[in-house]
Amino acid sequence: MKKTLLALSLAAAGMLTIPAAFAQNAPSDNAGWFVNGNVGRTAINNGPYDGHDTGYALNGGYRWSLAPNFALGAEVGYNDLGNIHARNIFNSSPVIERGKSQLHGWTAGANARFDLSRDWYLSGRAGVYSWTGHGLSNEVNPVRKSLDDTSWYAGAGVGYNLNRNLSVGLNYDYFDAQRRNVDLSTDMVSVSAEYRF
Repeated sequence: MKKTLLALSLAAAGMLTIPAAFAQNAPSDNAGWFVNGNVGRTAINNGPYDGHDTGYALNGGYRWSLAPNFALGAEVGYNDLGNIHARNIFNSSPVIERGKSQLHGWTAGANARFDLSRDWYLSGRAGVYSWTGHGLSNEVNPVRKSLDDTSWYAGAGVGYNLNRNLSVGLNYDYFDAQRRNVDLSTDMVSVSAEYRF
């Protein structure tokens, strides 16, 4: 796990050193440091799971302006995607408490922002997801397992600029988390707020 976090840190640092030549020739109106947070509904529909909960994500990073209305950047973050009950295969009711899924982890990746107008924008993101989870295996006799691995995440969104530094948005993100016959891969639909320095 320590090696994975070290690799994620090095990857994020490397992405932050993307040659600045692109940014130097482009307007800097949409470049700079940012922090954002998301809160929303998470959902799993895999194996013994079919439900939803509340999750959150916190991110920070830097974007380089490549055109007056386009910026590309690097981000790192953390998320907790909630706890979802396992379904009972006989009556679809929640089963014992220890059957709940648990998924959280660190992200490191790239993000992009395309301004449709002065007020509206589209966003996208993708990268590496270093996750830790607990969940039931997809077997005839499910077994609860504690797992950690490195996989991927991706997402897209639309947003509105309240002013030059603050915006709000609506996002969809997917976090891949599968290992040893346990599939905790989770979707999240969320609202977000971003502050740009």
